[in-house]
Amino acid sequence: MSDTQRAFTLERREDGIAIIHIDVPGESMNTLKASFAAEVDAVLIELEQINDLVGVVLISDKPGSFVAGADISMIAECTNAADAESLARQGQAMFDRIEQLQVPVVAAIDGACLGGGLELALACHYRVCTDSSRTLIGLPEVQLGLLPGSGGTQRLPRLIGIQKALPLILTGKQLRPKQAKKLGIVDEVVPASILLEAAVKQVQSGQAKVRKVQHSLANKALEGTSAGRGLIFKKAREQAQAKAKGNYPALDKIIDTIAHGADNGFAAGLDYEARQFGALAMSPESKQLRGIFFATTAMKKETGAGDVKPRAVNRVGVLGGGLMGGGIAYVTAAKAGVPARIKDIAEPGIVHALKYSYDLLNKKVKRKQMRRAELEKTMLQLSGTLDYSGFDQVDVVIEAVFEDLELKQKMVADIEAVAPEHTIFATNTSSLPITQIAAKAARPEQVIGLHYFSPVDKMPLAEIITHEKTSAETIATTVALAKKQGKTPIVVKDGAGFYVNRILAPYMNEAARLVLAGEPIEVVDKALVQFGFPVGPMKLMDEVGIDVAAKVAPILAAELGERFIAPEAFGKLLDDERKGKKNKKGFYSYQGKKAGKLVDSSVYTLLGVTPEARMERQEIARRTVFLMLNEAAYCLAEGIIRSPRDGDIGAIFGIGFPPFLGGPFRYMDQLGCAEVVGQLRAYAAQFGERFTPAPLLVEMAESGQRFYTDN
Repeated sequence: MSDTQRAFTLERREDGIAIIHIDVPGESMNTLKASFAAEVDAVLIELEQINDLVGVVLISDKPGSFVAGADISMIAECTNAADAESLARQGQAMFDRIEQLQVPVVAAIDGACLGGGLELALACHYRVCTDSSRTLIGLPEVQLGLLPGSGGTQRLPRLIGIQKALPLILTGKQLRPKQAKKLGIVDEVVPASILLEAAVKQVQSGQAKVRKVQHSLANKALEGTSAGRGLIFKKAREQAQAKAKGNYPALDKIIDTIAHGADNGFAAGLDYEARQFGALAMSPESKQLRGIFFATTAMKKETGAGDVKPRAVNRVGVLGGGLMGGGIAYVTAAKAGVPARIKDIAEPGIVHALKYSYDLLNKKVKRKQMRRAELEKTMLQLSGTLDYSGFDQVDVVIEAVFEDLELKQKMVADIEAVAPEHTIFATNTSSLPITQIAAKAARPEQVIGLHYFSPVDKMPLAEIITHEKTSAETIATTVALAKKQGKTPIVVKDGAGFYVNRILAPYMNEAARLVLAGEPIEVVDKALVQFGFPVGPMKLMDEVGIDVAAKVAPILAAELGERFIAPEAFGKLLDDERKGKKNKKGFYSYQGKKAGKLVDSSVYTLLGVTPEARMERQEIARRTVFLMLNEAAYCLAEGIIRSPRDGDIGAIFGIGFPPFLGGPFRYMDQLGCAEVVGQLRAYAAQFGERFTPAPLLVEMAESGQRFYTDN
């Protein structure tokens, strides 16, 4: 095999230092594959036979990518736990040989050093990394329902201590260079231009010695004794399950594996790690989480409009300086690196929008995640205006004004009058049909929906909503911009509520009916959190705004029929000025130290309800979630979403549908369409027509079909 086809090549220098170059052919990022074992073996055999070897440096020939992890598609090829365990043991053996070399071995890290990449670096005696913003260090396997299987659960605690290693492995947190140095994971942070030079110096001054954490007396008492470690692991379990609710088996297995190694030694820890990796790789939770990873990876390569190329976006205009406008301007400038000009009718709106970005950036500066100079550079990308000055240079205008059709149509006309002919008008409406907003447009092909979720800087999804006249170039350009803003975009067809809000509404309405029937608010919310949602439906209503939910409900009911009619009693909430968190008056109390955590009991009096828990939590979850599943099937049948994959990603990233279940369509496949239809029919007989199963579901149940063919 020629060097151009190799991922690992060896360079021998005159000073006795050998450089292992990592460069996976034909890939933009380096990932570790099982097929590289023979290559690495050949390199190590050659190294082991060099008599005058001074040391070794591992470095990537791809700038901005050390090793981004192991290729997880290898797991899909495993048919049982033993196969996956064997993969882990193979990685462990390879890294162990690197650690056992009798000369200093240094990892020279630039860019992503994640998962198997960090496990490789941890097997080296020293680590030097660049100060680049692309350099990220971490063990994110838990996010795929796995644990680090090539020594990570044993080497990281050995290097930095159990208490520091546990939260990193349990959360999959990715560290920036300075954070990694502070924790002791890397020894030195240098500019990229001198990375190799610094690594060579480290070889020349270092020793071939495995380094272990130096504990303070207090830490030695904790980590150095069985009883002390027991306390650490007990606390870690409690904290992990407080959020996970027992839905993610990888968390307990990570703690078990680190504990096993701490109690029984390094070799026993590696053996246990490989076995647990094999078991987790076969778990349904990991299968679904890996499926989400593959789906989002595939989506990154799509334009949303086939082969049509997006137009370049050099400047963006934002209409409205409110919470959404401020968030949109922030992701445009800070993430996409594109100048954003904010127009508002009043100066306070512009000030608010600029302050929104400044506060977020300043928080990063305080946490040492960003330099002050970067903050200033980003703020220079933002500007404000009370008229349309500067809008003659924008390529895309994103509108985030009040939900009023006439106002939005006027905005379209204004932009068509002042902006260049190619300018796209993207509306962030959450409920008004795009077809109506574009109805009076001179260039309707350039009008599109770009629906963000609040808060914009945190929520990962963007819905790109097309109407019949939207051009392919408009779609491709909007999708490309959303990706640059750090979003995962799904393209959906125009229709009331689009996709995410449409599947959310029946679920929220049913939760409200349960409360009106006497189920305590916190019981309903806890049932859905236990099921796997990040927050319960009543808490979510407070977060979104009861007034917003009330405004959207009649629009959905008018277009989609009776199954969307919201409980009438909720008009009483608005009459009592209960808008939720925004005005500190909703289902929950926002006063005192436990603001937002305790139910405001006066809401029961207002609704004329005497709360009493009668239903099983699983039944509460089933009754609300099955309406969401049913509506997702309607959306697929009507072409609102293009595929089950898009529907699953939209639900997970847009409303926090439990990722370990894979999304509504994966979950229906898991249950079986016949089971879903049978349950919906039973509910329909008991509670009414809103539970009538979607025709597509009935058809699939009768023919034994699934939404996905790969499971």
